[in-house]
Amino acid sequence: MEFNEKLQQLRKKNNLTQEQLAEQLYVSRTAVSKWESGRGYPNIESLKCISKLFEVTIDELLSSDELITLAECENRSNMKKIYSLISGMIDVMAIAFIVLPIYGKPEGGYVYSVNLLANTNTPNMNRTIYWAVFILIIGLGIARLTFIYFEKELLFGIATKTSLALGAAAICLFAAAREPYATILLFLCFGAKVFLLWKPTQAKQP
Repeated sequence: MEFNEKLQQLRKKNNLTQEQLAEQLYVSRTAVSKWESGRGYPNIESLKCISKLFEVTIDELLSSDELITLAECENRSNMKKIYSLISGMIDVMAIAFIVLPIYGKPEGGYVYSVNLLANTNTPNMNRTIYWAVFILIIGLGIARLTFIYFEKELLFGIATKTSLALGAAAICLFAAAREPYATILLFLCFGAKVFLLWKPTQAKQP
């Protein structure tokens, strides 16, 4: 008997609905439904809670093959979370584009490197756009880290795609404005985020 069948049998034996079981395990009803339909396995903590709730051992719940599958899924999930956290932190670190002296300021025949706060030679409209871009990137980074914490995968995915689109637009903007240092740093950040997004998908390959 597979894990999903065992879980369903134990739940019904104890006269629990999927919603009631979810409440006792501190997970969503959707998660319980997913487990019982065989579309996934609980994480280690949830598995321990199930074992304790129904007074059965983990070995009774899962076969050796299922334990291996669970361990692999858990490892992939943890790695994906780590990559996602790093990616979100890269966006938050966009504050560096405000404080680092990476913008050219012509003065007396020389070009000095200044930060965005001191970059008074840039037209007000452009400075406003620069500030808006970096504030949006930082805001998206904070949002993405929040979505990871609350396990909102759909919202995290939307925020990630928005972050990548904004990053690509920012590269074009600063390249057109002839700000080489900012352009290079933005490109490196964009490349790092693409790599962190691509890496977990490679781990799924056999």
